Amino acid sequence: MKLRTIDLTLAAMFVALMAVGANITAIAPFMVVGGVPITLQTFFAILAGVVLGSRLGAIAMMVYAFVGLVGVPVFAQFGGGFGHILRPTFGFIVSYVFTAYATGYIIEKMKNTVRVYAFAALIGMAINYVFGTNWMYAAYKIWVAAPEAFSYKMAWLWMVVPLPKDIILAVFAGIMGHRLKRTLKRSQTSNVVKAS
Repeated sequence: MKLRTIDLTLAAMFVALMAVGANITAIAPFMVVGGVPITLQTFFAILAGVVLGSRLGAIAMMVYAFVGLVGVPVFAQFGGGFGHILRPTFGFIVSYVFTAYATGYIIEKMKNTVRVYAFAALIGMAINYVFGTNWMYAAYKIWVAAPEAFSYKMAWLWMVVPLPKDIILAVFAGIMGHRLKRTLKRSQTSNVVKAS
């Protein structure tokens, strides 16, 4: 996979956007439900897949996770460090890699329409929810002290609060991403013409 300067720049930009999206709770601490921060990370992970494509989008999300694990405070509530692997919500961080990849892959394999982009974004969001929620449930049951009366149903009920927001933002990411890609293609074509 040959990476251009613009590819590396965009990937780095999405790593930074993930950090910003993770810490919206710093200014709105009430946006934490059942220990799960309501963030804009799913939105940016989807947008990474849309704009960067499956492989580069997934790589950007891997870099984001790695940067956080080595101690840079890019996770929710300005968290960072290897200890986050043991947290119940770490599955959502892992899921961003699959979210970006799946979103980008669907777009690459289907027609270049707004509907396809919105559909791919919703699939990416679903992957984020399924992977992250199941990881959280397993974490509470296996290595974290589960809240009283905690159940699989309760784990999913916690996810009801951010669900409407993420559905709306996923569709928006698809629509916005479709326009961004068209703009980027025009810009690249224009630069090639000028260079020649």
